[in-house]
Amino acid sequence: MVNIRLAIAYDGSAYGGWQRQLNRPTIQAAIEDALARMLGEAVVLHGAGRTDAGVHAREMVANFQAPVRLPLAAYRRGLNSMLPGDIRILAASEVDPSFHARFSARGKTYHYCFSTAAVMPPWRRLYSAHFPGPFAPATVRAALPQLLGEHDFSAFEAAGSRDRTRESGRGGVRRLHHLSLERQQGEEDEFFFSVTGDGFLRHMVRNLVGTLLEIGRGRREMASLAELLASGDRSQAGPTAPACGLTLVRVDY
Repeated sequence: MVNIRLAIAYDGSAYGGWQRQLNRPTIQAAIEDALARMLGEAVVLHGAGRTDAGVHAREMVANFQAPVRLPLAAYRRGLNSMLPGDIRILAASEVDPSFHARFSARGKTYHYCFSTAAVMPPWRRLYSAHFPGPFAPATVRAALPQLLGEHDFSAFEAAGSRDRTRESGRGGVRRLHHLSLERQQGEEDEFFFSVTGDGFLRHMVRNLVGTLLEIGRGRREMASLAELLASGDRSQAGPTAPACGLTLVRVDY
């Protein structure tokens, strides 16, 4: 068996997320099906994370155990010839047997793009969320340091995403290394959040964005972030921002 690492980019608009599901097309299923045709037997593809329906990836990392050794270039050329155009294999490499795309990961970086323009440019609608109206980026930037470092982010975790009565390990504790709000180059009303952390709870980035947007729109005080972190109460945080604005940019090992 050969442990193969894939770098994968995809437009998640037409998929029910990364993880294979019974009744919806997913990224994992599409690549596993193509690999089965290429290798002549089924394999399990382990992703670095489970992006949700409608979420995109600039570079997802995944690995699988190949039953035979093929030229690495064959994976990129062969899989891309079988996959739909919204999923591309960027590179393939042979890695140590101990490598696991999820458990070996040290951190991830996501971008969340959104527009505050009165009218959403149609070419951005699949990759950027729309929040028209007044927005104060300076106020949001002033609030961001409260979220950096290690905290229990349970208040920003999707309800029901884990059984808290049986939780072991870190629970809701994660560490954010970087969090910034940037303006898209040359665009007055186009912004993106960039966030890097050692791990993320389900919907955590989108729930953080939804809460920060409330601050930027004058609907929430900056001081509420510290209170939310202390409370761990998801019902007190902002809404979950739409999936289309979120892109997995990088996985660090």
